[in-house]
Amino acid sequence: MGSSPIRKAVIPAAGLGIRFLPVTKVVPKEMLPVAARPLIQYAVEEAAASGIESVVLVVSRGKGLLAEYFHRNRPLENALARRGQEGELEAIRRLSELVEIRTVWQQELLGLADAVRTARSFIGDAPFAVILPDALIDAPVPCLRQMMDCYEQHRGCIVATQMVEPAEVERYGILDVMPMRDPCCGGRTMNVTSLIERPRPGTTASRYGVFGRYILEPEIFASIEHTRPGFNGELQLTDALNLCSAHVPLYAYCFEGRHYDAGSKLGLLQANIAYTLKDPELSGPLREHLLSLQQMAFNGQHSTISS
Repeated sequence: MGSSPIRKAVIPAAGLGIRFLPVTKVVPKEMLPVAARPLIQYAVEEAAASGIESVVLVVSRGKGLLAEYFHRNRPLENALARRGQEGELEAIRRLSELVEIRTVWQQELLGLADAVRTARSFIGDAPFAVILPDALIDAPVPCLRQMMDCYEQHRGCIVATQMVEPAEVERYGILDVMPMRDPCCGGRTMNVTSLIERPRPGTTASRYGVFGRYILEPEIFASIEHTRPGFNGELQLTDALNLCSAHVPLYAYCFEGRHYDAGSKLGLLQANIAYTLKDPELSGPLREHLLSLQQMAFNGQHSTISS
């Protein structure tokens, strides 16, 4: 297999982060940490590990910090070098070497489809990837890399999917899919017949959710231009993909990995616990702490029952 034609990725990061107010009044949601690394770093690292060469961050007012995070900070580097803190020095230098980082500004927050459209001049006429940083996916092979391998066999737009619980259908974009007889990609690829953004309960039988990773053909830009405001009055990428599917094949790829909705308070907490438990230095103390909390809760419950 030759080199992938997908070399660029868009990371939309212009949102308000309302669910994390008041901290996101001054700190971008994408800078919230999971196991001492911000969400935006996980997104850029996934792009780099998947073979992406250039990333464009779509940001809004007050979010220039996201791009600055990946710039070199020579005074800090010099201070760490003088102190002999080589590990920390290598960690911050590595940030600037992951991929080429560019920034575009979304002037008005009109929705995900508009954020993608904002990056058009950077993308040009080539296929590209989209990574939503608050959709954190822990996978043995990066989710985007899995999708890029699928793209080698199935040229078209591809949406990352997994089954969601019935009670959670209304929280996701939902795909209607048809199985494919093609056995490649481990049987994980399906044809998409339609998409809907956060359907009302009882309006769809499908449970295939959209999980914040996309491979898009450049034809998506023309479809976005013809997309009308949908859910929440915003330009939804699901609606643009519905239009685009009339001209470009649309696939769902059932990725391997564990998804965390780091755009919610509970999801961010779950991700922090899961990723910290993978840290050799911190996993032991954290397990002891969790066990002690469990024991305290048990003792408290037992005391209540006894009384």
